[in-house]
Amino acid sequence: MSQIVGLADKQFVSDQYKNAKQLNARIQLHQRFSTNKYGWHRWAFDQFSLPPHGRILELGCGSGELWLENIDRIPAKWEITLSDSSVGMLQQTRQSLDHSHRFRFALIDAQYLPFDNQYFDGVVANHMLYHVPDMHKALSEIHRVLKPDGSFCASTVGQKHLQEITDLVRRFDPQLAWWGIRQSDSFVLENGAAQLARRFTDVTLHRYEDSLVVTEPAPLVAYIFSARPRMTIDQQVEFSNFVSREFQRFNGEFYITKDAGMFVSRHPLHS
Repeated sequence: MSQIVGLADKQFVSDQYKNAKQLNARIQLHQRFSTNKYGWHRWAFDQFSLPPHGRILELGCGSGELWLENIDRIPAKWEITLSDSSVGMLQQTRQSLDHSHRFRFALIDAQYLPFDNQYFDGVVANHMLYHVPDMHKALSEIHRVLKPDGSFCASTVGQKHLQEITDLVRRFDPQLAWWGIRQSDSFVLENGAAQLARRFTDVTLHRYEDSLVVTEPAPLVAYIFSARPRMTIDQQVEFSNFVSREFQRFNGEFYITKDAGMFVSRHPLHS
């Protein structure tokens, strides 16, 4: 079971993404210790199959890293709308990208898109659909706003993603409440294609080969604490010491599985 919060825990999601602080702690671990040096955001951009003149919508843009890391590659005539359901996230993204005058920004719930039918050439959802409470509603809305020849790029993770972190926390305390239990209707690599096939005639999964080899305990502890596990201050100290001992046991290198990819879906099934 990987570290995806249960869909029912709306308060957790709200707390996690009210600003970029918790997300940045997790991004930094991947940036520092990923074995694939061709970064995720550059790779994700490679998967887009979008026209040089087009309207693009990103749902759940977070801190805008996808666009910041590809600012040199964005076609001049794309009209890009970056959206998020978090005011704090959207404010940070606007501060980072508004100087380019290439983006529009919108506070949006992915389940209720305030756009006309068949308005966008492409929609992007980067590691966010598993947080949406009503997947059917969100996919219906995405389908509605896409043009008949439009494409939907949705990334997510698999069941084994970061499994060593879950195992680490459980070795410390099997009863510790952490990232919640995955819901059966969540959007993951194992079930995403079937969900998308109800709306698109062409669904392809592209997998991103990567792992983490963490050589310092502190960044890993910061990553775990960014999820706000229910630990007392004393437990946090004990856990930090426990992780340091685990690093010694593994000769200073802690291997972590990564299992991520992107579904590229084309040809919405319009009636």
